[in-house]
Amino acid sequence: MDFLVFQVPALTAQAILDGILLGILFALIAYGMALQWGVMNIINIAQGELVIMGGYIAYFMYMSGIHPAWGIFVSPIIMFFVGVFIYKLVINKVVDRDMFISILATFGISILMMQLMNFGFGSDVVVAQSDFGTTMLFNNSVTLPNSKIFSAVVSIVCAVLLTIYMKKSKLGRAIRATAQNARAAKILGVDTEKVYASTFGINAALCGVAGALVAITFTLHPYVGLPYTVRSFMIVIVAGLGNLPGVAMSGMGLGVFEEFADYLLGTEFRIATVFFLLVLILVYRRFKLAKTREYLK
Repeated sequence: MDFLVFQVPALTAQAILDGILLGILFALIAYGMALQWGVMNIINIAQGELVIMGGYIAYFMYMSGIHPAWGIFVSPIIMFFVGVFIYKLVINKVVDRDMFISILATFGISILMMQLMNFGFGSDVVVAQSDFGTTMLFNNSVTLPNSKIFSAVVSIVCAVLLTIYMKKSKLGRAIRATAQNARAAKILGVDTEKVYASTFGINAALCGVAGALVAITFTLHPYVGLPYTVRSFMIVIVAGLGNLPGVAMSGMGLGVFEEFADYLLGTEFRIATVFFLLVLILVYRRFKLAKTREYLK
């Protein structure tokens, strides 16, 4: 395909539209990471595994004769309690510790979850068939799977509902207060332990929704979670904590970048380009930080 993608308008439109729809789903996963990172100061290396576990819930429903789209309601409920359980078991012991400790802890959780999913669901690559069909655009020159459109719409609705909940509800205000200053919030009577558990649970619930969408849009296997973690981390690094519009734009930008990388380099290099982009972003941020420190001296 090489540079033909830039010479044929239909291929360019296909890559951009696929990337935008894909990026909206990435943004939903990243929003959960940004939320718990901003509140608890924890980088969750197990983010991708939470997504895949949510996907397996939808896949189990599909194998039981239930349409996997119902997973967007069932999976977040189950994953919320999974998130609270993980918090009570491990995360609450590392909340106030050094961030490196939390990275090691969540990395251990990631490995454990991969092995549990491998034991429970097997190592085969699976997909939950949605049978949503396709949408044809521009005289049938651009083809969009309706499952991707469905995923993008659900992701947008979830992000909007969560934003409203964070602004209007008592728990949402408590979460925002804890994110700004946990010590002051605790002095003013906020149960920060409950806030932390709820925040991690909400993050897991968002991963549950995203996982159900991944199950009907892409493929699942126990060891595919890491790329979703890397994508989320990259989006949050670029957008910043608490910046939902920035997360959305970064997610869509990453999705478009991946699609063009797929066209230009081939599918086998798609994930490699994501990791390479992460390295470039980290090097750039490091260089920018060093320049800022030098300027302030």
